Amino acid sequence: MKRKDKIAVSVIAVFAVGVLVYLVAPGMLGSKRQTTNDAFIAADFTLVAPRVAGFIKEVLVEDNQRVKAGQLLALIDDRDFRAAAQAADADTLVARAQLKNANATLERQSSVIAQAQATVAADRAEMAFAEHELNRYNHLAGVGAGTVQNAQQAKTRIDQATARLANATAVLAAERKQVEILTAQRDAAEGGLKRAQAALEMASYQLSYTRIVAPVDGMVGERAVRVGAYVTPGSKILAVVPLADAYVVANFQETQLSHMHAGQAVQVRVDSFDGESLNGHLESLAPATGVTFASVKPDNATGNFTKVVQRIPVKIILEPNQPLTERLRVGMSVEASVDTRAIAPPREVAQQ
Repeated sequence: MKRKDKIAVSVIAVFAVGVLVYLVAPGMLGSKRQTTNDAFIAADFTLVAPRVAGFIKEVLVEDNQRVKAGQLLALIDDRDFRAAAQAADADTLVARAQLKNANATLERQSSVIAQAQATVAADRAEMAFAEHELNRYNHLAGVGAGTVQNAQQAKTRIDQATARLANATAVLAAERKQVEILTAQRDAAEGGLKRAQAALEMASYQLSYTRIVAPVDGMVGERAVRVGAYVTPGSKILAVVPLADAYVVANFQETQLSHMHAGQAVQVRVDSFDGESLNGHLESLAPATGVTFASVKPDNATGNFTKVVQRIPVKIILEPNQPLTERLRVGMSVEASVDTRAIAPPREVAQQ
């Protein structure tokens, strides 16, 4: 074979080996990028529902309108709730007056007890005087200087004084016992006031719930609320989608996850943007395959078994300050490509 032919054959052989290596090496060594088109834009949107029942008085947002957290979305007719709040406020005033009366009565009882004590002291003094007088008349009667009638009258006065003292002592004990009764009434009045205040607070909450506000920043979607419509607690009236916090859920095959870990760079191509891409990073891998949480799960222990490669959802966070993120909409189809060349952090390596 001529030298030129040998050189040509060698070049062709080298080229063929290079093509073979290019085609076979990624499968043998593992691709450095893992790609899937089973991916879509997602967001943790909030379904807005009223907390009280009533008729919608006013709707303050339109379809697809951007709103801020706390912005007023709709108003429920609040006349009934306002009247209930006023009634609860009146009940609170009554309960506060009852507590004030109970406190005043309890404070007044100390004066009543002091008055009863003074009466007991006076009756005791009167009884002592009657005893001295009886002793004196008995002495005079014994020496013939007094009459029996005077002694008997003195004895009657001492009996009367004894009865009055006993009555005053009983009254004093009753007034002291009354303190416990009045204390219980005061405590009951305090409980009534707290109950009335709680009812007023609840009525205030109910009144505030007639103002339906946006829970987060986002865009209004699925607006089903209309003026005059009757809504009930828990019924969905609209959704607020936080597009600024949108992310990607990509379902990779389990065989693609060998070298994936949090923090790796991801390139996301959105079908709607004519091949334009967004940058992101892999945040986390789901704890189970998608079929694990399905309502109807396959039972591989029955019938014939066919092995099917499962898919595991992966959450991808988009990097901030990218112009295309403002055009994203939840549910858009995307293609995600993860660069698996990054080395896993030491902590994750240790955990593995």
